[in-house]
Amino acid sequence: MKYRLKRYNSRLKGTVTLESSKSESNRALIINALAGGEATRIANLSNARDTQTMLSLLQSRPEVYDVKDAGTTMRFLTAYLAIHGEGETITGSERMKNRPIGPLVDSLRSIGAQIEYLEKDGYPPLRISKIEHQQTNEISIKGNISSQYISALLMIAPQLENGLTINLTTDIYSLPYIQMTLDLMRAFDVESDFEGNTVSVKPQAYEPTKYAIEGDWSGASYWYGFMALSPEKGYLNLPDIRNYSTQGDKEIANIMYQLGITTYFEPGKVKLMKRNERVHCLKIDFRDCPDLAQTVMVAAAASDVKLEMVGLESLKIKETDRIAAMQAELNKIGAQLLENKSEWTLIPSVNLPDEVEIDTYEDHRMAMAFAPLCFLMDVTICDPMVVEKSYPGFWDEVEKIGVKIEKINN
Repeated sequence: MKYRLKRYNSRLKGTVTLESSKSESNRALIINALAGGEATRIANLSNARDTQTMLSLLQSRPEVYDVKDAGTTMRFLTAYLAIHGEGETITGSERMKNRPIGPLVDSLRSIGAQIEYLEKDGYPPLRISKIEHQQTNEISIKGNISSQYISALLMIAPQLENGLTINLTTDIYSLPYIQMTLDLMRAFDVESDFEGNTVSVKPQAYEPTKYAIEGDWSGASYWYGFMALSPEKGYLNLPDIRNYSTQGDKEIANIMYQLGITTYFEPGKVKLMKRNERVHCLKIDFRDCPDLAQTVMVAAAASDVKLEMVGLESLKIKETDRIAAMQAELNKIGAQLLENKSEWTLIPSVNLPDEVEIDTYEDHRMAMAFAPLCFLMDVTICDPMVVEKSYPGFWDEVEKIGVKIEKINN
């Protein structure tokens, strides 16, 4: 299946519906389960496939936990089973079996968990039995790898008999996601201490709590992309997202301001409006918000904006190697993504084509990041339903703003 988005020249205006935050939903589900609470106490839970997979596995407690392609679900449930496991297996898609989990497993083993690699060392699938006797209450782990490892360890920390202190041995990437985890733990009555590069959690009990999930800033980022590539003027309303949010992807508002988009925070929503001016060269550190990178790259490539970027290392171990995927697909519109050690440069397109076909590499963000090109050309998206991973209603919302989508059977 492919979707062809016909070139759309009308002014952008209206209101689109966002998903609830997948990141917040997945953390809330794990913490709620550790608290012994009912899932119904979590309001406004995301409909994203990753979250629904997490919910189903926590409720069914199978012998084999199949997380499919959900990286967050894999990492959080691995730590959860280190507390509650009885020898269950956790596995996933072929891509998931090639996404590293060694740093988390090493940490859990040092604490006392019994974890066996069933195929390849350092990668799923795993067989996990719970910690019977805690071996240590202090571990060290790099802060510039996936923050999900750190969040997974933090969420189980209060249920360890001696608590846990985590020393982060490098610069910290995706810091807002660690802070989101600690804030959610606090919402369930667990306190922590985070000073410098050290996080400490004493043994204590979670309390079941009613909690409402906020709207998803990651999902909002794609509409910033649409606004950036749309004709002059126009507006978009994005309901149910908060100004004072712990989501790292809220940074999209600051980044896109440089590309000519103003964000107005109003009661219960934000309004996006386009300005005439924008920069032509922008330096961005994506360490705290790597999931925004694809959206920003596409908008910049098609807007004659050169990007100089750092903090993209984690993109290589996501749903696909996102650096390689972006290099290939940006090249189709005449842009270049150059890599020099830990720095990346995007050279924007000089002459955009009239049409393009985008491969999505089983990656939801590839589909949604490139969709806004429909304001400049016909865009064919291969395997468009990858968006179900995080934003199942995305294409309905694209049609709602007036873009015509033609469904093509392969």
